[in-house]
Amino acid sequence: MMAAAGIVPETEFHDKKSRALAFGCENSDMRIIRVRAFDVATFVAHGAAQMGIVGSDVVEEFAYSDLYAPVDLDIGHCRLSVAEPAGADSSADASHLRVASKYPNLTRRHFESLGIQAEVVKLNGAMELAPSLGLASRIVDLVSTGRTLVENGLVETSVILEISARLIVNRAALKTDERVAALVERFRAAVANPS
Repeated sequence: MMAAAGIVPETEFHDKKSRALAFGCENSDMRIIRVRAFDVATFVAHGAAQMGIVGSDVVEEFAYSDLYAPVDLDIGHCRLSVAEPAGADSSADASHLRVASKYPNLTRRHFESLGIQAEVVKLNGAMELAPSLGLASRIVDLVSTGRTLVENGLVETSVILEISARLIVNRAALKTDERVAALVERFRAAVANPS
């Protein structure tokens, strides 16, 4: 998709052994940085990067006012879901739950909308272990096929958010840099006319 939008990173970008985090682009003064998904939104919101590609889960979790997500790239589809141990009595209407997630804001908002106070235990991985080890009664995590949930004795009980990859831009950069606006249009065209 980046190539379709005219962004072709240097060959070092594809070297799996490389620990480099910044790369030039062929025939361009543009630079690409490679950072963790949760950091993409922060780099772009604070102007350290003018644009980025990240899942809509990250955009929604941080809700930075300086971010704008003008293009749904229609790739990376999955969902943010609530899961609990198979056989658990999910009909028991609790007013307070402990939930493990790396999405504390989205998790709290979801349960608040149901009138439930959620104590969120922030984990960055291995979420599926939390219920079996007594850390939390439920988890909120990304789900694609659901296989990891099943293999860890969990069932998906509700979907909080459908997710796909988004092109995000810094609002100030979009207004002041013609190159950013032009790239947004090239990404829109790449999505509209996939090769």
